[in-house]
Amino acid sequence: MSEKHPYFRRKTPQELLNEIAEEKRGKLKLYVGAAPGVGKSYKMLQDAYDLKLEGIDVAIGLIECHGRKETEELIKDIEVVPLKEMNYKGSIFRELNVDAIIQRMPKVIVIDELAHTNIPGSKNKKRYMDVEEILNAGINVMSAVNIQHLESVHDIVQQITGVAVRERVPDLFVQDAHEIQLIDVTPETLRKRLADGKIYASEKIEQSLTHFFTVTNLSSLRELALREVADDVDEKIEQISGNLMYGPIGVHEKILVCVGYGPTAEKLIRRGWRMANRLKAQLYILNVTKNSPEAFSQEKRERTEQWKILASQFNAVFLLEQEGSRKPAQVIIDIAKQYHITQILLGQSARTRWEEIRKGSIVNTIMRKTENIDIHIVSDGRS
Repeated sequence: MSEKHPYFRRKTPQELLNEIAEEKRGKLKLYVGAAPGVGKSYKMLQDAYDLKLEGIDVAIGLIECHGRKETEELIKDIEVVPLKEMNYKGSIFRELNVDAIIQRMPKVIVIDELAHTNIPGSKNKKRYMDVEEILNAGINVMSAVNIQHLESVHDIVQQITGVAVRERVPDLFVQDAHEIQLIDVTPETLRKRLADGKIYASEKIEQSLTHFFTVTNLSSLRELALREVADDVDEKIEQISGNLMYGPIGVHEKILVCVGYGPTAEKLIRRGWRMANRLKAQLYILNVTKNSPEAFSQEKRERTEQWKILASQFNAVFLLEQEGSRKPAQVIIDIAKQYHITQILLGQSARTRWEEIRKGSIVNTIMRKTENIDIHIVSDGRS
């Protein structure tokens, strides 16, 4: 009798428990746009209203109308869960009331501005964490986000617009969405909406038209949004239509990102994630250090923690390796061999040409002492 394929093995108790938990978890629908004003909130409310007409229990947890009358009109017939008032530095702020939503337990809840950072003292630091808690309670969530708030495109967006976006959402959270809908309008239409006062207050219109809302910026962000959503669709199709007889498509590539304490470490990590995501590869992040972590300065400890947070968001393995008697190139080689790395990302060398002549090029050393590993050099120019 022929041997059964490993895919048909008996599932472990933990795997069965994970499947049951996944079935009980709510589903996330995301409305993604290239920029503010494309109509994400309006379309989300339209869909919520249609669900209400079908007899489905829908409520609004938080919606940002920004004074848009058409959006405000749609709210009137949908129940709104009151926001939680919080006192911070003598001012009153209103945040999403996670506990009240879970207690109310609607079938679907509308929660706008996914990338928002909550006021200090809130239950969760970020709104997407609030949404995660609500999903885990078994409530379906409809939410909206602009493409520039996606963690992995931070450097690209900064290069396009000259703006460093502070509020960001992990890619893995977005990829877990059950459905992603792109809300798309042309740059010309968006600029007209802005000029007509449908996006921002009148005093912000002129500056926005000449800065963030230029045709070049909007066209680039639109292309970025289209590409990111298309990649998500491709991935879901691959998961569904892959050869299920032999299980999910496996990970073959392994990518190692080598970071130092220069200004571009986070950029390298995000670039590595984008490569790993497209290649369905495991991502490793390596920092080679002379000292033990106990001897790190406060600044180095903070940077290392920041890298660990990014690694966690990107589902990457973070490695902190001491040189000891080895040179940095040898440490990278040892790690690459240990983890069967197929691609290495390095920042442009900080060494001068004279130093490379005296000490040797790290890239040349790695190439000489390894086989079948591709090496990518990423420019140190800030994006």
